[in-house]
Amino acid sequence: MSASGGTRAVVAALIANAGIAIAKFVGFALTRSSAMLAEAVHSVADMSNQALLLLGGRRSQRAPTAVHQFGYGRERYFWSFVVALVLFTVGSAFALYEGIDKVRHPHEVNSVGIAVAILVAGITLESWSFRTAVVEAAPLKQGRTWREFVIQSRQPELPVVLLEDAGALLGLMIALSAIGLSKITGEPRWDGAGTIAIGLLLGVIAFVLAREMKSLLIGESADEDDWTAIMAAVESAPGVSSVVHLRTQHIGPDEILVGARVIFEPTLTANGVAAAIVDVERLVRDAVPSAHPIYVEAASDSTTNWE
Repeated sequence: MSASGGTRAVVAALIANAGIAIAKFVGFALTRSSAMLAEAVHSVADMSNQALLLLGGRRSQRAPTAVHQFGYGRERYFWSFVVALVLFTVGSAFALYEGIDKVRHPHEVNSVGIAVAILVAGITLESWSFRTAVVEAAPLKQGRTWREFVIQSRQPELPVVLLEDAGALLGLMIALSAIGLSKITGEPRWDGAGTIAIGLLLGVIAFVLAREMKSLLIGESADEDDWTAIMAAVESAPGVSSVVHLRTQHIGPDEILVGARVIFEPTLTANGVAAAIVDVERLVRDAVPSAHPIYVEAASDSTTNWE
């Protein structure tokens, strides 16, 4: 991954979830709590997801080929989309199944003290992982709300880890509450209800991730700041009279394809237009380093915005 912050956040989440998963499975073996089992499977799903994010980051760095001439930058979007599917099928669906089964066939939760200790330890580790993701994402947030950052970010890893960690923390708190209520009330169905709540939570997170990654896979334009900077660079280039249209698309988190139709000054010769195009490309790269490749097409005064 080009953004080391994204890599650090993913690795931190992977380490945290590995330890948490082992503890949760031990906890389930001792307590037979369905909420604990759902959380254990949730942690395994998260570990798989982080491994997929690292795989996507590695594969995206491959050099362009004759078949994939713009490179493999979108691999990071693809594997992030797979993460959403794994979270839904493995995490959400399993938790819902277990929760419904526990409500229909309740059984007492054993060793509640051990379960509470494991869940509290899990909350501590997940808090560390979540804090790492927040710290790494903060410089990229740029005054946006966290919701806007998740929706608008063209970097897939940090939004994925942020949502996963937030979901894991909330899931642990739900499991802790469900086990506590089961013990206090003597009603084991609370454990099943908590498991269902965890399943619904994971389903919502998976849906949000799938929707955002689908949009990135289809192809999103440069964000507003980058688009404005690119437009300003094109318009300021020597010899440019006006811009007919500007089209941008992320072909990877750190690569923006730029296409511009430009009307040049009518006094320019063919060599002058060629030199002006070089100036446009240079100014655009200076303004937005991730803008490449860049294609500039000369247009006539009669060209419309839709041509």
